[in-house]
Amino acid sequence: MTSMMDDNMNLLHQAQRLNNNSLVVREIGEEIDLEIGPEEDEQSFAHHTLLDVHTHESSPVKDHPENSNSHMIGSQLLSDDQDLSKGQTGKRKKKVVKRWREEWAETYKWAYVDVKDGTARIFCSVCREYGRKHRRNPYGNEGSRNMQMSALEEHNNSLLHKEALRLQQASKEKLIVDKPIYVKALMSKSAGSIVEAALRRDPHEAEFIQSVQEVVHALERVISKNSNYVNTMERLLEPERTIIFRVPWVDDRGEMNVNRGFRVHFNQTLGPCRGGLRFHPSMNLSVAKFLSFQQTLRNALSPYRLGGSSGGSDFDPKGKSDNEIMKFCQSFMNELYRYLGSDKDLPSEEMGVGTREMGYLYGQYRRLTGHSQGTFTGPRISWSGLSLRTEATGYGLVFFAQLMLLDMNKELKGLRCAVSGSGKVSMHVLEKLLAYGALPITVSDSKGYLVDEDGFDFMKISFLREIKSQNRSLRDYSKTYARSKYYDEAKPWSERSDVAFPCASQNEIDQSDAINLVNSGCRIIVEGSNMPCTHEAVDVLRKANVFVAPSMAAGLGGVVAGELELKECNLSWSPEDFESKLQEAMKQTYQRALKAAADFGYPKESPEALVHGAAISAFLTIAGSMADQGCA
Repeated sequence: MTSMMDDNMNLLHQAQRLNNNSLVVREIGEEIDLEIGPEEDEQSFAHHTLLDVHTHESSPVKDHPENSNSHMIGSQLLSDDQDLSKGQTGKRKKKVVKRWREEWAETYKWAYVDVKDGTARIFCSVCREYGRKHRRNPYGNEGSRNMQMSALEEHNNSLLHKEALRLQQASKEKLIVDKPIYVKALMSKSAGSIVEAALRRDPHEAEFIQSVQEVVHALERVISKNSNYVNTMERLLEPERTIIFRVPWVDDRGEMNVNRGFRVHFNQTLGPCRGGLRFHPSMNLSVAKFLSFQQTLRNALSPYRLGGSSGGSDFDPKGKSDNEIMKFCQSFMNELYRYLGSDKDLPSEEMGVGTREMGYLYGQYRRLTGHSQGTFTGPRISWSGLSLRTEATGYGLVFFAQLMLLDMNKELKGLRCAVSGSGKVSMHVLEKLLAYGALPITVSDSKGYLVDEDGFDFMKISFLREIKSQNRSLRDYSKTYARSKYYDEAKPWSERSDVAFPCASQNEIDQSDAINLVNSGCRIIVEGSNMPCTHEAVDVLRKANVFVAPSMAAGLGGVVAGELELKECNLSWSPEDFESKLQEAMKQTYQRALKAAADFGYPKESPEALVHGAAISAFLTIAGSMADQGCA
């Protein structure tokens, strides 16, 4: 046995020298499949070589077209092996070799060969494990090729492999986050010190740092007039409570999965927390903190005294069955329910969380707590809540845009409007734009955007909803309406428009998109998503004097509807009554922002007035309560 092992090692080293490369070349067409395990030799493999050596004198690569771009790894001499095996008794080591085939490219990408304890073995490039350490049955130890393929599928579906793959993906995302964070130049040293402190504390939380910089920039004049606000802001930027927990759940195949859950109670100075839940693979602590910080400021602008929170999970509902989503939501609530209640924190819908998810979450919350006091915002009217809750955010955006235009002696009627996203908020923006006589022309999804030069009408919006409910592509719309076109891997901001409503996700408008918006004639941006513009995009829009309605003010509709739902509980309201209350709340918010801006030298004619005014009004409200309560 020692002699055979030495021979194996010598031949492997020889193969490595011949190829001037590592033991395995990882490009397509360059792997083989190898497994050595404690099993009986099988007749079907009796005449197969373990490794295939190509020396300079051997047949050229062109004789093997399936391996034309490959560098095969070293080979084993079969005759020596057979001679050694004849003298052995009992169990022998089986040798399995699988020649590379092009159609197996995707299946075998994970494989590589290495030497472990003097023996060549096949490893998983994700898990860095092999054989029985990876599965109960070593993959490749079955006799037929079909059985080996089945074993490889088991490998890719194994819990260890999936967890390693998830950690690998998380590591890649971390590398992206670890890129240098864009730091905006600030005029005052006191404001700059706040951002520096946040960077020192949370250097890898890119989204949170970005939101901090935007708010601090909007508050520069406030901070410069009162140095005590520096300390207040530093306290405000540290969340009161951060909850991170695991969420185990069982899928339809009976396999256990684990996701990570988040809930951040950012500030409760003004009252109990309210904020959304987001289920999306990109969800992490930085995103949760940024969303809860934005929600804290938004709630402070509302007519109600509320704190801010946000959270969610890196769970992706797309492609999951109703049963899987229910199991996940129930497991998620098993941990989170301890921190919820009408006087503590109530969650609402956000990206990836709709009526179905909220129903599952609320049902589990009710079972765990044994009561149904209060409710979650955004549920069905059949068991709780207002009938127009889901429309509130989208309608509120359009109401806010109309208020801005009225101050310019204009109106929405006849204006071309570019809308991004195709979720609940986007669809309700389209509806209300039509009611005001505007011409909405675009929607988008993660793969591209759809433009209809004739504009959407109510029938077309109904068709869009049908497409989305069936998880179909927006491309299907263009097959029905000839004047529409779907553009892959593109955004709608190059289309000619007067008003833009970004409603998809954070940072969806970068510098080039901002330039396209300006060149396409857009003069007003109403933010439906949280922080839709990058720092560079904000600079472009500011220099071009584009009016911006910040999401913390324009996106207040959902907060208003949620509180009406909890406090007044008048389910007999007509849609007209509800819209009237929503319009009044949006008007109050608009006026508060303009007044705060004017108090610090930003006239309402300034394109930045609303951005500065909303942040100033929200911050001063929170800072005053923090001082009164001894929190500052």
